[in-house]
Amino acid sequence: MSVPIYYVDAFTDKLFSGNPAAVIFSDINNENLMQKIAAENNLSETAFIRNDNENYHIRWFAPLCEIDLCGHATLASAFIFFKYIKPESTSFEVQSLKNGVLKVSKKDDLLVLDFPKDSLSKDYDDKFIEKIINTKVIELYKGRDDILAIVKSENDVKNLNVNLELLNNLTARGLIVSAPGNNCDFVSRFFAPSTGVNEDPVTGSAHTTLTPYWSKRLNKSLLLAQQLSERGGVLSCEDKGDRVLIGGKAIEYLKGYINI
Repeated sequence: MSVPIYYVDAFTDKLFSGNPAAVIFSDINNENLMQKIAAENNLSETAFIRNDNENYHIRWFAPLCEIDLCGHATLASAFIFFKYIKPESTSFEVQSLKNGVLKVSKKDDLLVLDFPKDSLSKDYDDKFIEKIINTKVIELYKGRDDILAIVKSENDVKNLNVNLELLNNLTARGLIVSAPGNNCDFVSRFFAPSTGVNEDPVTGSAHTTLTPYWSKRLNKSLLLAQQLSERGGVLSCEDKGDRVLIGGKAIEYLKGYINI
C-alpha cells in the first residue's frame, strides 16, 4: 500500500524553522502501525487524519507514544487540507479522542487553532523543578498534561541548563518554562523526553496552558508569543474564555509516499 505523506514546518513561514510535523490523510486506524510510522518519521509528531463520510478524525503520535493534544501537527494538517484536500474551504474541523472537536480557520495570512483552554493548579515541587532546570522558579503550576514553570527573564529561558535525566522522572507529559518577553508578551521552551522529544521546537498545545496564565498576569486577551528553541517559532494567542485561539503560519517541506 502506498500512502501520501507531507512534511510541514508549522508556526513559521521559513523552511528549516518552526516545528516540523508529518501529515497523513488516509484510512489507517491501527495504533501499532501508526506508532511504527511515527517512530520511523522520528519527528515530534505525526498526525493521522481519517475521513469518515466527510467527518475528519485526528490522532497524533510522537516517536514513543500517542499524544492527547498537539497544536503544531493540527496546524500542519489544516495547511495540507486547505492546499490539497479542499482548497475552497476556509475552516477545517476534526474530532479528537480526548479533546473533542478542534477547529482551524483561515484568518488573513494565518491559520488559527481553536483549542480547549487548560486549567492550572499550584501543586508541584518547585525545588525538584529547580534542580531540573538549574534556575530559580518564580511560580509553578500543573496543567492538563504539563508542568508550567515561570522564571524571571527571557535570558533565563534562553540559557536553561536542563537535566534530562531528572526530567524523565517528571509525572507529566513535559515541562514548559516561560518568562516575559523582551520583544513579545512572553517566551517559552518545552521539554518532553518521555515522548521521545527532548525539546520540542514549537508547541501549540503548551500555549493552551501559557495563554490563560499570561492573559491574566498581563491583563490582556491578545498576546504575541515566541518559543525560543533552536528552530524557533512565533504564535499569536487569544484567551476566549473556555477556549484559546492560537495562530501561526506554515510552509510545506516535503510531499511523498510511504510504502507499507
